[in-house]
Amino acid sequence: MKLSKTLRLALSSIVSNKMRSFLTMLGIIIGVAAVIILVSIMDGVTGQVTDTFESIGINNITVNITSRGSTRQVAPEDLYELAEEHSDIISDISPTVTTNAVIKAPSNTENVRASVTGVDETYDKIKNLTVEQGRFLQYIDVAKEQKVCVIGTYYEQEYYERGKAIGEIIRINGEPYTIIGVFEEQADSSEGSSDQCLYIPYTKASKLSWNSTIGTYTIVASDSSVIDRVTSIIKQKISEIMGSSDFVSVIATKEILDEMTSITNTMKIALICIAGISLLVGGIGIMNIMLVSVTERTREIGIRKSLGAKKKHIMQQFVFEAGTVSGMGGILGILLGIFVSGLAGKLLGINVTASPTAIVVAFSVSVAIGIIFGFLPAKNAANLNPIDALRFE
Repeated sequence: MKLSKTLRLALSSIVSNKMRSFLTMLGIIIGVAAVIILVSIMDGVTGQVTDTFESIGINNITVNITSRGSTRQVAPEDLYELAEEHSDIISDISPTVTTNAVIKAPSNTENVRASVTGVDETYDKIKNLTVEQGRFLQYIDVAKEQKVCVIGTYYEQEYYERGKAIGEIIRINGEPYTIIGVFEEQADSSEGSSDQCLYIPYTKASKLSWNSTIGTYTIVASDSSVIDRVTSIIKQKISEIMGSSDFVSVIATKEILDEMTSITNTMKIALICIAGISLLVGGIGIMNIMLVSVTERTREIGIRKSLGAKKKHIMQQFVFEAGTVSGMGGILGILLGIFVSGLAGKLLGINVTASPTAIVVAFSVSVAIGIIFGFLPAKNAANLNPIDALRFE
């Protein structure tokens, strides 16, 4: 029997029992849709995490140093010198001093406690920060300990008119600082967001914090392939100064991202396995319905065998029917999965796109399950004795 004719017979049988065929497909539809939805959402989450890390610098390395007293200290000059010696693998470096201070603007009568961050002139490039108005800190500001600052749009909106903060004064612990730049808005200028930031030269921030020792540095590797080498060099240098590696912590952003990616991939596999149970249940449903179908069509099988149909033709028909049912269920599952994935992305506020790989794999597995679970009923049909089949009532 030609495959085209076998396919027509399978479709004819499915169409003649629409409701039963749909209920048979339901497990496959749900399973395929679940795989596509879960994989797509996890891909969207992974993509968002990756974008977040890339926005803060994928090649960044954060160095935290614990002070051992005045006798052994790591000065900024030590790490600047290290960066110059290894300029082929270290592209930028910035000391980072974070302290709480009291700030006050001319338009505000109340003192407000806020976080102030001291950095050098390369920090905007290191953290991919964009200055929308004015400029960022310059080397002269840091070297001369100038009382200048760059603020986020939260402070601009809260204390000044939009677009008119440049050149205005803001007091930090009672000292007047001139605003020389305003960052581009990142988070609707809301309180507690990344727009609520205030940067000054680290040379001034270290004095505001009453701590001359700077314990945090942000270092940028020239390429992700040399991060391990840069990390090793930093640890060695600081260990030489401090006398031990116990007083330094070196954390690479890429290492955190790799760990996060590993976790999300593990979760993805676990979710696929859970969704795969629906496909297995759908396969069992197909097998049960096909067994019922064989029983119902016993006389038909007997007539076909008496007219010369061979075992392979009978088996072929029922296997094709099972495969067609699961294939149609797979197609409906794909459409449902794509629709729900897009809807979930909008609800969760992340970019979710149906994974092509998940679509191909889920559809292939659904068809394979239909064929595998349809094989037993097909074999039973093919092994029927023609005489017994014709006598069946």
